[in-house]
Amino acid sequence: RLPQAFRVDVIREEEDTLEFDMVGIDAAIANAFRRILLAEVPTMAVEKVFVYNNTSIVQDEILAHRLGLIPIRADPRLFEYRNQGDQEGTEIDTLQFQLKIKCKRNPQAAKESSDPDELYFNHKVYSKHMTWVPLGNQTDLFPDADFRPVHDDILIALLRPGQEIDVLMHCVKGIGKDHAKFSPVATASYRLLPDITLLQPIEDEAAETLQKCFSPGVIEIQNINGKKVARVANARLDTFSREVFRHEGLKNLVRLARVRNHYIFTVESTGILPPDVLVSEAIKILMGKCQRFLNELDSVPME
Repeated sequence: RLPQAFRVDVIREEEDTLEFDMVGIDAAIANAFRRILLAEVPTMAVEKVFVYNNTSIVQDEILAHRLGLIPIRADPRLFEYRNQGDQEGTEIDTLQFQLKIKCKRNPQAAKESSDPDELYFNHKVYSKHMTWVPLGNQTDLFPDADFRPVHDDILIALLRPGQEIDVLMHCVKGIGKDHAKFSPVATASYRLLPDITLLQPIEDEAAETLQKCFSPGVIEIQNINGKKVARVANARLDTFSREVFRHEGLKNLVRLARVRNHYIFTVESTGILPPDVLVSEAIKILMGKCQRFLNELDSVPME
């Protein structure tokens, strides 16, 4: 049963990280959000790798695996899922990338040099070397598209003179439940809000000891009538270290608990979609699941 006071408070929002509070919900719903974020919000990732030439020391299978784990900046909402058994991709369900690179010696390199960066050209294969190859009418479908890896500096392989890699990749839409490469988040986790209660006034040396037992910012010391008095300033910064229970004089003066219906969520995106979009997509997926369940209930004849 959900209390009426349900609310969401956004605490911190950065480029790829979002911290927000969900207050007044059940643990099952909080966990449903976490699991949907991890495994059911779709993304685009490399599914098939066509190897035309690979003379590097990285085996074809390992190379394909590494390419699959590179996050691709492409909005999955623009694409359809590929049909089961389809071998050939189409413009509505597939993104194509090419990686073609060959290592050569640098004729201008100093004779005594041993630095590979100086001796060779293209000896490091990075994700920036992956180029989008439009399929069908994708150039018209996505005129402003900038499909590319999220990060340009992901190291894929190391080459030496004469070695080359020539591969074609097909990216398809999928979910983390099928393979971790489709997961849109680096982490999605929650914790209960800590609740710290001082059972009686703690002053002077004891107050300073108490402050050291917690993370910075949790306990502050106020000066009241010439005495140093401890006060709980910000319980959410606490890491539940339980350090306070090692001190005989303090362990019975402090009660540590958790607020049972206050969840602190942290969502860190891989960069494919902003974390606030991921959360709203997760909510839509959960709503869809609920609607399907209600429809199933309606379709079952009641006895």
